[in-house]
Amino acid sequence: MINLPLVSVIIVVKNGEKFLQTAIKSVLNQTYKNYEIIVIDGNSNDKTPIIAQSYPQIRYFLQNSQGIADAYNQGIDEAKAELITFLSCDDIWTHDKLKIQVDYMIDNPQIQGVIGKVKFFLEEGNLLPSGFKTELLEGDHIAKIMETLMVRKSVFEKVGNFNPEFWVAEDTDWFARCNDENISIKVIDQVFLHKRIHNNNNSIIHPEQNKNLLKILRESIHRKRKKFS
Repeated sequence: MINLPLVSVIIVVKNGEKFLQTAIKSVLNQTYKNYEIIVIDGNSNDKTPIIAQSYPQIRYFLQNSQGIADAYNQGIDEAKAELITFLSCDDIWTHDKLKIQVDYMIDNPQIQGVIGKVKFFLEEGNLLPSGFKTELLEGDHIAKIMETLMVRKSVFEKVGNFNPEFWVAEDTDWFARCNDENISIKVIDQVFLHKRIHNNNNSIIHPEQNKNLLKILRESIHRKRKKFS
């Protein structure tokens, strides 16, 4: 019988008291049970620390720097597992997310990461943020985002951690570097994430988003040219 691998679940949060408990419960309700939960708190001034530290399953750390990229990196450094996952404090995993992904990684040892699908939902009482496409609220969608990802920790040794230069789109930059290094990240045709849309979705409303995306594209083109020159 195969020993079930440990999974590190990294939750990055700052002032997330409103939704954090629901996110944590979606991890605790997983059918796959061999995991650790790491919470990196960006020095919240609400009840986030109290909520996170009320769960004995959680390893809680104050962020020792600033920005979501550095918070992700701190979580990766603290992770004890070879399989790494991420969950935003305002999102919800489906109950079988970890089991399906772990089974796939065991059955396909050559695969270095997997992603899945997302369903978006608008938080009650909130308006759609500017720039969010209304049609995304319908059906499910393939999502190359952190919250659907499971990846081997060794991938970070090859492509590097998240770039703290990017306060938003840090995940887009990391996925681009994976693609440029031919890291094999496969899509599982199943919904793993219910993603909450609300007025404080930083990745949607941040003014630096488009600027960063253009810079990421230019850097990817430069890497490819350098690789084949």
